[in-house]
Amino acid sequence: MVRFDGFVPGRYSLDAIGAGGFRFAEMSHKGSIIATPGGIRIWPVTRFSDVTVESLQPVLDEADAIDFLLIGTGADIAFIPPALRDPLRQAGITVEGMATGAAARTYNVLVAEDRRVAAALIAIE
Repeated sequence: MVRFDGFVPGRYSLDAIGAGGFRFAEMSHKGSIIATPGGIRIWPVTRFSDVTVESLQPVLDEADAIDFLLIGTGADIAFIPPALRDPLRQAGITVEGMATGAAARTYNVLVAEDRRVAAALIAIE
């Protein structure tokens, strides 16, 4: 298993979540990630209150290739406030918040269906 060091191009499903990180593309990473059609990158967010429009910029940068963003809010569900939802909606992206485990499973299903999806996932233990 190779340790993930920042960005891996390409579209991957998630092989495992938990223990503070994720496994994908025969790599592992401790911490949060953003997965877009362009690749998976480190996301320097540790709790939902850290999520900002700026932290979601990689998603906005690929807005032409994304219809739906799943935000994995950690162990618990959190409401996505208009300050986050509105800029995404203006870019043509529908956003849904759910616990990280549910968001990762949903992301995998949508990737398998070749849907235009991205996920911003806060790591959980």
